[in-house]
Amino acid sequence: MTSSSIAAIKRELLVRHLEAWAPAALHRARRVIYAHGYADADGGAPVEAAMRVLAEQSDLVRGRELIMVATGADLGAIDPRLKTIQAESGAGTGLAVHTISGGTDGRLPVGLKAVGAQRVPVLGFLDAAEGEPPAPATTAALTAGKPAEMLLVLPPGASAEPYRAGWPLFTQVELAESDDPGELLIYATTAGKSLEGFKEALWAVDEFAGVRYRDPGDPERHLIDISLTPHPGPLRRELLAHLTEAGPATVTELRTYALTETVYRAADATRVLHTLVDAGTVTRRPSTGRLGGDVVISVA
Repeated sequence: MTSSSIAAIKRELLVRHLEAWAPAALHRARRVIYAHGYADADGGAPVEAAMRVLAEQSDLVRGRELIMVATGADLGAIDPRLKTIQAESGAGTGLAVHTISGGTDGRLPVGLKAVGAQRVPVLGFLDAAEGEPPAPATTAALTAGKPAEMLLVLPPGASAEPYRAGWPLFTQVELAESDDPGELLIYATTAGKSLEGFKEALWAVDEFAGVRYRDPGDPERHLIDISLTPHPGPLRRELLAHLTEAGPATVTELRTYALTETVYRAADATRVLHTLVDAGTVTRRPSTGRLGGDVVISVA
């Protein structure tokens, strides 16, 4: 069962990401879609938090369409609360809410198709931590958006691999409170700048008692405190393992690897590479000058 601290971190990440996504998407397109699966999870608190963020876009919504599609097993008690937030927002008909009971797997793809989620900005949030993971076809329906983004939470021990298809950029992090496997938070997108924004939000959230991150790719399963300057140990190990396996790589390639294949940011990779070069653990070509993107790094 999700602890209150992990639930709070998930809500804060959702709110932070929505606060950045919604204005940018509304500036880009005249119609924008936010899809919230498993909307009855945690008593409806996450979907209500999302609705409040969308309601704050009332000035931007005028002349545009901002659509929420919320699905879950039974949204009978949640629908009136969402409609109240909508009515009090002053956004008028530009902000539309569609709640669909009957389960997320069966209803979300249908709901997205019904509101025309084709080639318009789409963001999906699906927290399946307390139930059966969604079918890959459910999350794949979000890729109809252009651009498309997804935040997906899976139960401890679940695998992210079935959900990679259709997402060129994909990253994951465990939300853990002990040495046991934690809930798996996945972020996937078709836009590189969005991935950078998510990583910034990931490390900027408030640290809740006992909750830390774990990089699924770290063989030592090191728990990392939530901080704007996270402990570099797991990233150092993963970069060295990648260089050993794949051979020499440019700084740009290693920054991209850190961004997409670890819980860290591209800037964190640059800092770690500086320390590895200074320690003689890796070599660089050319051997002098700025550690720019085209510098080639090799294991010493």
